[in-house]
Amino acid sequence: MEFALEARQLKKEYQDKLALKGLNLQIKPGEIFCLLGQNGAGKSTTINLFLGFITPTSGAAYINGLEVADHLLKVKEYLAYIPENVMLYPNLTGLENLALFSSLAGFEYDKEQLLFYLIEAGLPAEAASRKVGTYSKGMRQKVGIAIAVAKHAKVLLLDEPTSGLDPKASNEFSDLLLKLSSQGTAIFMATHDIFRAKEVGTRVGIMREGELVDVLGTAALDANELEKLYLNYMHN
Repeated sequence: MEFALEARQLKKEYQDKLALKGLNLQIKPGEIFCLLGQNGAGKSTTINLFLGFITPTSGAAYINGLEVADHLLKVKEYLAYIPENVMLYPNLTGLENLALFSSLAGFEYDKEQLLFYLIEAGLPAEAASRKVGTYSKGMRQKVGIAIAVAKHAKVLLLDEPTSGLDPKASNEFSDLLLKLSSQGTAIFMATHDIFRAKEVGTRVGIMREGELVDVLGTAALDANELEKLYLNYMHN
């Protein structure tokens, strides 16, 4: 089976600091993999290696079977990325942002189709023609999801997407992720949110000091058990 994301002995060293220690990971289409860890554990480094923003010291990252370092432009066709603060153009409307980012990915849509994508991502129809500078964080993330859907992304990478969201917005975001995964999108999410990881994750990984120390299926765990396991790893 071809994995949507794969890391093979992926390692990243900065001068004298080993940020990622030989990561091995495989994520299937339709799976939501949540990566838990403290700041500096290596979560963002992992995402940046999959995005091709940085190059590995050794080992390799793969998207859709292609090695990222060797196929930077091609793998971008399969990827969408939602960072902690979604980068959109504040002076453009939601519709204009979606049209722009879709066209950069090679897709041209009429206004009706763009509006459909935004509404499907949970953005109120009346907000679509407002400037993004007036949007809340949750609304900007919905535009980010709409961009991922419009460009038919097979892989969605998320870095702390629920930080700063109120419970309602966080819940709406989780519902969107579950919907995308049901359509076959592979989702890799770095997060501090143990409850959300349990709620949406197919599997949860725990990372400490650049090392993936455990991978757990969420079906057999409740959030309290996951929290205890996580804290145990952090304190040992």
